[in-house]
Amino acid sequence: MNKRLIDYQERLIKELQDPEEAIAYLNAALVDDDPRMFLLALKNVIEAHSGISDLAKATNLNRENLYRMLSPKGNPKLTSIVPVLSSLGLHLAVQANDHKK
Repeated sequence: MNKRLIDYQERLIKELQDPEEAIAYLNAALVDDDPRMFLLALKNVIEAHSGISDLAKATNLNRENLYRMLSPKGNPKLTSIVPVLSSLGLHLAVQANDHKK
């Protein structure tokens, strides 16, 4: 793997240990038209905070299912996302669009 890419990933993971950075990162990923971006962002935040194995223990979700859920082809249910976010000290919220109609 390219050294620059490894450095970027390591730096990203370190920055995502800050809860405010993690929140901004996840919210930015939610705005993307591709829902896979949120799953990738969530996977990075999980790596920054605990890793999949610890997350599986904390959420009582199967580790293999978590890997599958967070994969590019993942299609997680809300009932899986909520405990994952909760274990990270986060929750889902709905807010009004900034767009005026």
